[in-house]
Amino acid sequence: MRAVTVGRSGAEPELVQLPKPEPGEGEVVVKVEYAALNPADWQAAGGPGPATAFPLVLGTDFAGRVDVVGPGENRFRVGDAVFGLALRPGGCSGSYAEYTVVHQDGPVALVPAGLDPGTAAALPTAGTAAAQLLAVTGLRRGQSLLVVGAAGGVGSCLTQLAAARGIRVVALVRGDERRRMALLGAAGAVDATAGDAAGAVRAVCPEGADAVADLVSGDPVGFARHAAHARAGGLAVAARPGADPAALTGPVEGVAFRLHPSVRLLEALAAAAAEGGLRTPLDAELPLEKAPGALAQNRAGGARGKTVFAV
Repeated sequence: MRAVTVGRSGAEPELVQLPKPEPGEGEVVVKVEYAALNPADWQAAGGPGPATAFPLVLGTDFAGRVDVVGPGENRFRVGDAVFGLALRPGGCSGSYAEYTVVHQDGPVALVPAGLDPGTAAALPTAGTAAAQLLAVTGLRRGQSLLVVGAAGGVGSCLTQLAAARGIRVVALVRGDERRRMALLGAAGAVDATAGDAAGAVRAVCPEGADAVADLVSGDPVGFARHAAHARAGGLAVAARPGADPAALTGPVEGVAFRLHPSVRLLEALAAAAAEGGLRTPLDAELPLEKAPGALAQNRAGGARGKTVFAV
């Protein structure tokens, strides 16, 4: 099968041929139709852990159909349309491939009628992260949320979910995204690349935001700069490793976010997307062989929505 892998720690991703995987007890092999790009994918390509087995198939999010059911009882059947995160005990099985193996007890759900597989593949990480980030903030109707990196996949979902609850969302983005973010429910958008971005944020949140969701900072300095947009007594949530919320000083509480996917949440997100209540803006649909280049482009920043790979 074709798969996008790294052959050693720090190597560049490449398209290679690998044997089709075999399912174990309680597992299924999924014929992948679409895989979605997440920043964690290029982070894994740049420096997997010392215990990583190579070649490492990249990617986590997928949508496809069950191709083979492993031994034992299983809640899935051959031909089921499924989507989720390609996770197995001990690590990721990789979704940038023609086939991936997932366990029936993992974060995998049936694709509901009316939801196309490309959109389903874009939902798992972005939608789960957005829903759980919103829960971490504890915001109520009428309060304000500054979303740093709102134009990306997680930010687009978070903006919609927060706005649907009556939370005033201010989007901090790169470039003029006012119209696009307004369509997603944002009350305002600030271009981080245009002059005094900090002053522009203060103009729309004079007292500071009740909470800041920082989806882009991977270091303490960047996170502290964005956390300063929260009001005294407010909350700043770091979505990326390396931000170190514990290093914050002053009147803002810092929290580190960690993703905890679940079948129930995947089902709720998919139902909302199928009914039109949650949009997952797609930035690009590319063939699998374009994945290495797309990872490099995503690493450079400035994502607009999600990128999916047609497998």
